[in-house]
Amino acid sequence: MNKGVAIALSSIGVAQGLKIPIHYMKEKEWKPELFIATGGMPSSHSAGVSSLATYIALKRGVPTIDFALAVVFGLIVMYDAQGIRRQTGELTLKVNDLDELIDKIHKDDPVAYEEQPDNPLKEVLGHKPAEVVGGALLGVLLGMAGYYLGRK
Repeated sequence: MNKGVAIALSSIGVAQGLKIPIHYMKEKEWKPELFIATGGMPSSHSAGVSSLATYIALKRGVPTIDFALAVVFGLIVMYDAQGIRRQTGELTLKVNDLDELIDKIHKDDPVAYEEQPDNPLKEVLGHKPAEVVGGALLGVLLGMAGYYLGRK
């Protein structure tokens, strides 16, 4: 297998695995299903693309087209992870609340509706910036480790 692909995929796996103990430390709740969940700290998107770009920089050099492609596509992936994906999650929360309200109405239960202040969806979307940065830093470290451990 291509070493860059192996390092990037391994970084994604490590980032996904780290979500479990990080969540446990914050929430005191053990959730192994976070390994296959999206979102959270650290961003596996950022870890994957950052480890690949780091590996390419060390293996081929910063002035190469390979590194330029990895950086540009990596930045697009991280921007998207911090953008559209988060917006979708916030919209889903609002839709789920509506679904619960409709279920109560259909059961002829008295519905206590409490109007909440209008909170428009955020324009800065996706993973929280700290999650993206955390994933990027993890990726740089894992990309360096993969490069230096694989040298002969």
